[in-house]
Amino acid sequence: MKILVTNDDGIHCEGIKVLAEELRKDHEVWVFAPDGDRSGSSHSMTLRSPGKVRRLDERTYSCSGMPADCVILAYRGVLPFRPDMVVSGINRGPNLGTDIVFSGTAAAARQAVLYGIPGIAVSLAAYEPPFDFRPSARFVRANLDALRAAWDETVFINVNVPPLPDADFRGGIFALPGLREYRDTLHSFEAPDGYTYCFLTGAAIESGGGDFADTKVIDSGRVAISRVLVHPQVPADFEAGKSFP
Repeated sequence: MKILVTNDDGIHCEGIKVLAEELRKDHEVWVFAPDGDRSGSSHSMTLRSPGKVRRLDERTYSCSGMPADCVILAYRGVLPFRPDMVVSGINRGPNLGTDIVFSGTAAAARQAVLYGIPGIAVSLAAYEPPFDFRPSARFVRANLDALRAAWDETVFINVNVPPLPDADFRGGIFALPGLREYRDTLHSFEAPDGYTYCFLTGAAIESGGGDFADTKVIDSGRVAISRVLVHPQVPADFEAGKSFP
């Protein structure tokens, strides 16, 4: 396959290098990623300025925009082909449950699916160094066909890998996105320039969900694999066409 690899941590981060190197053992891999850290960028796109692309080598490009921009520009003509798959990652830190809303890693996989291309987002569920991306990359490579088979045109595949060596892996399990509540503390001060400077610190995280929530699957030492809907959904009891108010 011809695989486009991207991320939100930036072109120079270790996670994307390890992932591309591992997938190149079996596939033709092209890398197209932001030129700096775009963590937490969600599905934002560059609309009011041109996207600046730099070719770093024959199959590696950086972009001034966001992760979604990388997929858009690659698909719309920067790359000389339509990718067979987009793999986004490996993210430094988890993208579990509610994190998916904020994640640029997830957005790149979502954008691929909007173009009808299988999209997989991959994250290492570790919060502090050392970050060893090699087991995650090997898991993706070994299970790439199965991950692709789990995809359809309504979902992208979100993969979170626990920070364990290969020998301690207990395999993967399909999981539901859980709930993540960030209990941030706001610190602010009034500056001489007339602005109030605000900082969020000490993000205590509370996770919830059922037995098969991705947060609980990760805690059990297994790889959490979620099929995440791409298009906005409405509640089952929503009455379309009903007069308002």
